[in-house]
Amino acid sequence: MSDDDNIFPEEIWDEYQWERFLQEQDRNTEKYFGLLEKYVDHPNRDELIAREMGWDFCQDDREMDEIAELVCEEEMVEMEEDGGEFEAFSRSPIYKDTLRLHRWINNWIESDERLRDHPEAVRFATRSAVCGAKLAAALCGEESTEIGMTIAYLKRALKAANDALDAAARLVEAGLLDKRRANTARRHVFRIRNRVVDFMSDYRAEWRKRYGDS
Repeated sequence: MSDDDNIFPEEIWDEYQWERFLQEQDRNTEKYFGLLEKYVDHPNRDELIAREMGWDFCQDDREMDEIAELVCEEEMVEMEEDGGEFEAFSRSPIYKDTLRLHRWINNWIESDERLRDHPEAVRFATRSAVCGAKLAAALCGEESTEIGMTIAYLKRALKAANDALDAAARLVEAGLLDKRRANTARRHVFRIRNRVVDFMSDYRAEWRKRYGDS
């Protein structure tokens, strides 16, 4: 049997398959950290974690590395600043919008001690940051990156933006975000949100062009 006989066509996943995959990784990550906290001081920590995660212990280092990489992406996409892909993304209008939003939120929180530990202020800041991380994950890939995966990450960015808007609304209700600042916050987030929606529309059109509606 030739080597060619062992080559199978790679399946192209759509956005929904990628979304299910990412959700499963979220669950695995959450479980992994729960086990890490449970066994943090145990001398056989890695073996116990591997067993409860259902991993072959001889492969646990590779599996744990994969989980760790997923966690890093969840909080922040780590990229070398001299990398070509990141440089291209860093020049894009949407990246500059995320930077402006982050600076605005940080300055606003630093201006009032009540905000630093307020759960909705923290949620506003973290969900805005997650939105930026998901955008980077979606848009910093190589040209060969699957369109379905890109759309799935954009959907996560969109959800994070919506969560940030919800947090801002709750801060207004609590009297911690005045009308002027609320309008500024919404303007920043909606500008990013609208760009995400446009990207999703463009990538879905490209998907239909390549693969049809199936």
